[in-house]
Amino acid sequence: MSREQKLSEIIADHAGREGPLIPILHDVQEEFGCVDEEAEQAIAAALNLTRAEVHGVVSFYHDFKPKADPRPVVQICRAESCKSRGVEALIGDAEQAAGARVKLHTVYCLGLCSSGPNARVGDKLHARLDSAALVKLIENA
Repeated sequence: MSREQKLSEIIADHAGREGPLIPILHDVQEEFGCVDEEAEQAIAAALNLTRAEVHGVVSFYHDFKPKADPRPVVQICRAESCKSRGVEALIGDAEQAAGARVKLHTVYCLGLCSSGPNARVGDKLHARLDSAALVKLIENA
């Protein structure tokens, strides 16, 4: 299936749904690793929006990327609760372990405030991290 066909399929999966833009964008991001200009144009045409309207949403939310990045991503919570539980002391070791191979992404709350420091890889959450556990998580990403 071509990229264009897959994009059309994703858009069609949300046909008739109230407020389909964000779910479409999430599916496109997941499928292709980005929401590029071509995808923005196709989505805009399908939803009777301008490309500027679609791009405004894409550029507002940090989860949507204009270009695919093949590196694995480890999200590290640096919100106040995780800060109070010591996440800042782990960042240096995390950056060293990640190097250029793994992308570290700061997020501000993964919803596990009572059990931080926390990180997420894909859909899996990791809680009560210390430096060794976070480094291992990054090395296995």
